[in-house]
Amino acid sequence: MKRFSTWTALVLLLAVTLSGCAMPAPTPGAESDGQDATEIKDFVTWYQYDQNNEDPASDERVGNEYLRDTVPLFNEAFAGKWNWVNQPKAWDQMAAELVAAVQAGGDVPDLFHTGSGNVTLFYKNGVMQDLTEWASAQSWYADLDAHALEACKGPDGALYCIPVAQQPQLVYVWKDRFPDGFPKTPDEFLAAAASLKEQGLYAITFFGSTAFDGEGLTRAVWTALSSFGGVLDDGEGNMTLNTPENVAAVEFLRTIVQNGYAPEIIFAGNWQEEEAFKDASAGSFPTGLFGYRYVNPLTAPNGTEYTKGNEEDMLDAITAGDVILAPFVAPEGETPGCGTAVSGFGIPVGAKNAEAAKDYINWIMEPGQNADWVLRPGGGFPVLSATQSAEQFQSPFYLEAAEVIAQSACSPWYGSLERLAEAKKLGMAAIYKVIKEDPTADIAAELQAAQDEYNAGN
Repeated sequence: MKRFSTWTALVLLLAVTLSGCAMPAPTPGAESDGQDATEIKDFVTWYQYDQNNEDPASDERVGNEYLRDTVPLFNEAFAGKWNWVNQPKAWDQMAAELVAAVQAGGDVPDLFHTGSGNVTLFYKNGVMQDLTEWASAQSWYADLDAHALEACKGPDGALYCIPVAQQPQLVYVWKDRFPDGFPKTPDEFLAAAASLKEQGLYAITFFGSTAFDGEGLTRAVWTALSSFGGVLDDGEGNMTLNTPENVAAVEFLRTIVQNGYAPEIIFAGNWQEEEAFKDASAGSFPTGLFGYRYVNPLTAPNGTEYTKGNEEDMLDAITAGDVILAPFVAPEGETPGCGTAVSGFGIPVGAKNAEAAKDYINWIMEPGQNADWVLRPGGGFPVLSATQSAEQFQSPFYLEAAEVIAQSACSPWYGSLERLAEAKKLGMAAIYKVIKEDPTADIAAELQAAQDEYNAGN
């Protein structure tokens, strides 16, 4: 879910209720009351994926294919009871659209494909139902990863989403660009970067633009800040952008940019930074675990081409040993940072068929469905420990990723911050200014100005 986010747009949509024909077959498992007329109801979902989009070049083709494959399976499993109707939504608009629908008392879906980054937004706007009591009574609840579960809780401790997959961040590395292994400290990285520059190559590419209202802050920038021991909040909703640790991390990023160790394309936006890793002109790429689905086709430093044009390209390169996974660099005494998030489901306030949503969640938690959801639309690691030991997660990719995550300190970038859209935009704009627009600017002063502006709204 690389493109999954939480921000802006207002569109209301219609959920249609269908009535069954006369004399339909009884609902499986329903108790007979002497009548055989049963109403088949639409179960409406909002995913960022579109089952009707068959474009093989679509960024969301994995999720699109998943829905095409799975909607019929659900409808068969709940024949005579539920009819799954997915209404695809733009990844950067769906959260705001749902908030608007709930606040206006309009039609909302029965189930919303959400991420942990939406929890605070939805909590403040009364968007999602509290699922604490229901979830804790389900057989799968005790098997959920505790950290993933916490990410779905609001400030009041109530559960507003059900986690299914978790998406930590790590570094994809062309092994031949770093023959001695990916550097562990900033100094080691800068030395390796200088050597690569002499060869006409870049050490790293990353999301360095202010595109998508500062989305870059949540990616490589947060990875760097947290690797230097930095945080963005004080635990009470105040921004703490100007700290010695954050200043040191931004100085490191500025050095990379000003020394020409990263390509200019990192500031182009629209995911153009990925191109430098695809052709191996850049040796490393810090991004989300799920990012492998979008970085294709690939040409390795040794000339091997991975040209299926889909998510298999990166997996094949990892299996072949051309690409390895690594933690980000960290100063001595610090643990490499790692952003993390979870994806799963929420049931909006006002959902017409909440019971359908609960049936769906239980269905997804079944062994026959869980691994498939995590691997495809979830794009991450399983939250259920039973699924983590499944055969599908014993590949070189997942085994390497597990080692990297174990060496990293993963945490959500936003901490206790509530106005996430504003925090991203302000923070990324300040960092962009000092690493790109004005490399002579005082880093601490610019970070402090952004921090003050955010906190003025508290």
